[in-house]
Parts: sequence; C-alpha cells; structure tokens
Amino acid sequence: MDLELRTSAPAHATGTVEFVSLADVAADETFRLREPGDVSGLATSIGRLGQLAPVELRLLPGAAPGQPRWQVVAGFRRLEALRLLQRDRVLARLHDALPDEDAWALAAVHALLAEPLGALDLEEVREKLRAAGVGWADDLVDEAQARAPIAPDLRERFHQFLRQPRAVPGAGQGQGPETVELSPEEMVDDLLRRLYELNVDLAAAWEAWADLPPEGRRQIVEQARYLFDLFPFMAKDAG
Repeated sequence: MDLELRTSAPAHATGTVEFVSLADVAADETFRLREPGDVSGLATSIGRLGQLAPVELRLLPGAAPGQPRWQVVAGFRRLEALRLLQRDRVLARLHDALPDEDAWALAAVHALLAEPLGALDLEEVREKLRAAGVGWADDLVDEAQARAPIAPDLRERFHQFLRQPRAVPGAGQGQGPETVELSPEEMVDDLLRRLYELNVDLAAAWEAWADLPPEGRRQIVEQARYLFDLFPFMAKDAG
C-alpha cells in the first residue's frame, strides 16, 4: 500500500487542525504501536516551545453520546507529555472519515519515519502491525531498523574495546594469543590491513545486500555507525 492516504477517501478525511479538549479524547489504544516511555524530555520541549506538531485523531467508531468522541491514531507520546504538563487541550488534525486501513497507514508512518526508535522498539512495532494485519509495513520496519540509533551502552562498549591493547596471535611461544602493546607504526599497519580486508568484505556483501537477512543488514549498519561516529574526529586531526 502506498504511504499516502488513498485518493478515494472523502475530501474531508484529511480534516482541519485545531485545538481539542483532552477530555474529549478517548482512552483508546488501538493504534498505539509502542509504550510511551519517558516523556519528560518531550514535555520540557513542549513547555518551552509549545506543541509544534499536531496529533492525529479520528472520530471514534460507536462513540456513545456524551462520551469522548475522538480516537488517537498517532501522537500518543505528545498526549502523555501534555497530560504531564497538566494541559487541558491538544493541537490535533481531525479526521471525520478515516478508514481503518488509512488509520493504520498514518500510525505506521509516524512510528517508523518520524520517531527515532531503537531495534527492540521496532520489533514491538512490527509485531503489533502484523497482529493488525498490516503486513505491508514489514519492509518499512526493515528500513527503519537500518536507521535505528545505536544504544549508548553499545557505543560505550565499542569505545572501551578501542582503548584495549591489541591481542597478537602467535606471541608467547605457541601458547595462544598474548596481549602486547603495539607501537604507533605497528598499529597503523595493523589498522590499514584490517580496514582493507573489511572494505573488500563490505563490497562483496553489498553485491548480495538484498539477499541478506534483515536482522543481519541491521547489525552490519549498526557496526558501521561506530566508524561514522569516529570519522569526523579522525578527519579533523588527519592533517
């Protein structure tokens, strides 16, 4: 399915943007794709700058008279942040007529393209979309996983690895690898050799990239991001 809302939908389905009372928003989580998590940072941003992006609301099917009539399609974290700030209204794009299929498309687009989710969050999103019968979103989840930010603890473990002395195979009279300190010249030679081998392997992997399993592609990209993080600092002092 195309990410754009179907052109066959009524013209008023895209709705207007206006403020809605939070009391008129139903406590319905049909389209919530992940737990809100810690929204304190988002609340601080909204408190300073205001709510810059509207949430997506549609009329709640079967809403009883006098009960909340709007159903959240996307923007659950912004709603939680507004409640944390004890606000009484939310800026929302209102959809008077939005089919389920288009509502799931909106929810998936916001979750996969607008928010920097980690790998575990994305797997949770994948399972919920599959359970809802939105199988077409699998490819979008794969692409989002390739862009997923690296967890801070993984980055720190990698930096610790870089600071460790290198283990040189064959040292210690045949008793296995021995940790020795390399001279600066030896480290340069060692890094150049291994980077060359890595580039050859990556070039070979790229030729078969589409055939590699999605989780394998994600892990390769995740490891490559370590180099991207280091590159600006290395280039600055390269001379």
